[in-house]
Amino acid sequence: LITMVYGPRLGTQFHRRIELARMPDNWKMFPAYLRDAGYYTTNNSKKDYNAIEPKGTWDASSNKAHWRNRPAGKPFFHVQTYTDSHESSLHFKQSWVDSPDLQTDPEAVELAPYHPDTPLFRLTYARYHDRIKSIDNRVGKLVEQLRSDGELENTFIFYFGDHGGVLPRGKGYINESGLHVPLVVRVPEKFKSSSPFQRGDRTDGFVDFVDFGPTVLRLAGVKVPAYVDGTPFLGQGTRREQVEAQNKTFGYADRMDEKYDFCRSIRVGDWKYIRNYQAIYPDGLQNNYRYINLAWKQWRELFKEGKLNPVQSAFFRPKPAEQLFLLTDDPHEINDLSTNPEFRERLIAMRRELTEQVKAMPDLSFIPESILVEEAMDDPIAYGQRRKALISNYVDIANLALLPAEKAIPKLREALQSKDVVDRYWGYSVCSILGDKVAELTPLAKQSIDQEENSLVKLRACEFLGLTIDSNPVPVIETILKESDSAVVNLIALQSLVFFKDGPFDYQVDIDFDSIKTVDSQVVRRVGYLMGLPEPEIKKRSKLLMKQLRK
Repeated sequence: LITMVYGPRLGTQFHRRIELARMPDNWKMFPAYLRDAGYYTTNNSKKDYNAIEPKGTWDASSNKAHWRNRPAGKPFFHVQTYTDSHESSLHFKQSWVDSPDLQTDPEAVELAPYHPDTPLFRLTYARYHDRIKSIDNRVGKLVEQLRSDGELENTFIFYFGDHGGVLPRGKGYINESGLHVPLVVRVPEKFKSSSPFQRGDRTDGFVDFVDFGPTVLRLAGVKVPAYVDGTPFLGQGTRREQVEAQNKTFGYADRMDEKYDFCRSIRVGDWKYIRNYQAIYPDGLQNNYRYINLAWKQWRELFKEGKLNPVQSAFFRPKPAEQLFLLTDDPHEINDLSTNPEFRERLIAMRRELTEQVKAMPDLSFIPESILVEEAMDDPIAYGQRRKALISNYVDIANLALLPAEKAIPKLREALQSKDVVDRYWGYSVCSILGDKVAELTPLAKQSIDQEENSLVKLRACEFLGLTIDSNPVPVIETILKESDSAVVNLIALQSLVFFKDGPFDYQVDIDFDSIKTVDSQVVRRVGYLMGLPEPEIKKRSKLLMKQLRK
């Protein structure tokens, strides 16, 4: 949103960054261009950029920042963040469930079909509706401030969320429930020529976060930098037919707190294609912060008890490597058409389009985060460009998961014997997805357990063996954790450990903080969960660790 660049291109795609990404020296966050043009820029007050903020972005950024503090007569750009509907607002305790305070009738809410219809889920939905109403009221008060200052008719207002929502399977997930953001724009009457739309119009044209900066710059008469990924949807020269013809958007989901995933999507009109590059991991894999929410906990408990239907259970099972949905018929993305012969041509076309997208960027997530932290974050853009051909090759190896096993095996064998660490990493990742279909490659994996020097390749090899020949991967993972100097490698290894412990394998894990060589706050979350510590204790240990690291 603020960089005007897709996260996987810049290295900002990991939520709760381990290392901040540095933008190229001649790039700025878009409010800085407004500031250079004479605007007073203020932010109140969220700055979850995952990137180093270049100097000169804000005149003021705090919970006291306000346009009212600007020099007289100076135009302003202001960001106001409200957290009333943040996911923490749904972290209520059982005592609230026993005596809820609600405006919305829980019986009147419409549940998504992937959620179980329980009183607790209905309370959670109703609570969320109430919190959205609270934000509407606060935005109304902000509009009244503009009116009382005589600035309402001088000001464009963009009112939007920063993700699809915070109900389970919302924020952090590649589905429309996580990506589809509400947006309303108010255009002052005197600036109506800057908009191709009339008051009260609605449009089905797609708007992406990378489009916001270019749009605001164009409205202010500021040149839009050539490097941006977005295009303006308002401003002089923008035509309605141009905006309404925008029917394509690119989506991505990567690590969220301590939980890794790697999903990409292309939506074209009402067709949605999803590529799950780490398909062995279920969406419902443990994420400590998510599971503070009582509805999340209940959803998983009902799954374990066998009380969910197939649609509700899918969240806790491994994902297909690719999925295809027609949103007009299936807005909740529960009917996967990827194996339907009738839509084979559509599938191939959208698969090709997504592949071209991630190669062209190039998408840095095809290089493990641990390597990016060590090598890339001083200039991720230049790093990606230098490795564009390599990343293209990694994409091709990852896409072997989409081939019949007999066609994939020769190329997988080549990847597993490559001198390139990331080739081998992706080779074993694909082997885990194909499982028993490529069991003839297990001797190479056994060899890697004994001889491989790279911890992540060894990890992926032991995952493959654990999923195909009932080889317990836990001892190998525990050895990696004892020996690795990289907190990021350990975080990736801990994901695997949680997967094998919580899944149908039910392996025993004996681990504590002293048995891990290198930790950070996200590692603390994983280890605390594996030790069975309560969330307050995990949070306490994490804060203590961060204090020590700062020293």
